[in-house]
Amino acid sequence: MPKTSSRLLILAVLAVAAALIAGCGGDSVPSGSVAKVGDTNITKDQFNHWLTAAAKQQAQTTGQKPQDVVAPDPPDFTQCVAAKAKQKTPKGTPKPTTAALKSQCQQEYSGLRDQTMQFLISAQWLTQEAKKRNITATDKEVQTTFQQQKKQSFPKEADYQKFLQSSGQTEADLLYRVRLSVLTNKLQQSIVKGKGTVTEAQISDYYNKNKQRFAQPETRDLLVVLNPNKAKAQAALSAIKSGQSWKSVAKKYSTDSASKSQGGKLPNVTKGQQEKGFDTAIFSAPKNKVQGPVKTQFGYYVFKVTNVKPAKQQSLQQVHDTIKNLLQSQAQQKALNDFVTNFQKDYKAKTNCAKGYVVDQCKNAPKPKSATQPLNGGAPNSGGGAPQQGAPQQVPQGTPQAPQQGAPPQGGAPAPSQPTP
Repeated sequence: MPKTSSRLLILAVLAVAAALIAGCGGDSVPSGSVAKVGDTNITKDQFNHWLTAAAKQQAQTTGQKPQDVVAPDPPDFTQCVAAKAKQKTPKGTPKPTTAALKSQCQQEYSGLRDQTMQFLISAQWLTQEAKKRNITATDKEVQTTFQQQKKQSFPKEADYQKFLQSSGQTEADLLYRVRLSVLTNKLQQSIVKGKGTVTEAQISDYYNKNKQRFAQPETRDLLVVLNPNKAKAQAALSAIKSGQSWKSVAKKYSTDSASKSQGGKLPNVTKGQQEKGFDTAIFSAPKNKVQGPVKTQFGYYVFKVTNVKPAKQQSLQQVHDTIKNLLQSQAQQKALNDFVTNFQKDYKAKTNCAKGYVVDQCKNAPKPKSATQPLNGGAPNSGGGAPQQGAPQQVPQGTPQAPQQGAPPQGGAPAPSQPTP
């Protein structure tokens, strides 16, 4: 064999071997798995289990019985179509075709698949990040939180057992979700720890730059009678001047139900709140002198200023704690925002998904055509701007969120429809 042909043959063999090696490791998703996050595989069995639970929870909103629920079964959706075909159709409505039922199953499956994948991937992201930071949720902590939530949601054991049967989840599933929520809370605490230190100089500087925010404008308390008819408004004025009580006159003549029910009282009026003509009359009127009728788009006002509260500036001492809490919250929120930016980027780079199971959190997801939206991370059928004063927002999406009070024991990320903080 010529030397040139021999060399080409060797190169070809080496190329095939390299391709085989690449296909067996690296980012490839093993058979029997739907995704791989780092070195951890998310199996099809896990996916199918949570998909079924999601289908049952979704069906509860439509009134279906749990035993009648069949999780969509791609690619042909044979069982799903058969189950839907057995459902009763409203009287007068034509029975849907097999093609229409298959389309419904496909649509349902796509939504449930995405929610389930997002949950399972998010759970892995959180678990791996917690492990990296040496954050753990002990069995005792999980059980304590679980029992508290169970007691709140299901005062009766029978109700809890009914929930397990209808939700498609086991107690082990609920404990897993609670464990995720405990880890989420600890992770958030770890991220914001030491990030809320605020100096007196910062508080003073904020106050001096935002004094107008702590200014309280002048307010006036009024007694009013409103009537769209000028003659009746004039009659009300005469009645008041004759000594009749404002309450009785308002009851007889006023068409403003809110002030009328309070005997004509209209308290805490700030300049600029009322129509321009009436506003000018209010803030130029002397105290305790009946005025009007003043014409407005709503009718004619007869009024009297009963009290004037002068404008005043709150001192730094008065608002010190408010500013401190606000600055602490902003610092902690920035720490969370900085964390999630890197968190989502880093873990998406470690996440590879099998064909047919690709969601936004996967490294091999198609690049968006428009501006990138925040990643979603949702537990199947679970229920994450500006920081609120005194407390940072929860860890943004991409990490499971703590369960809401009164909800069944769970731990999952916000539902996919919710925006990231």
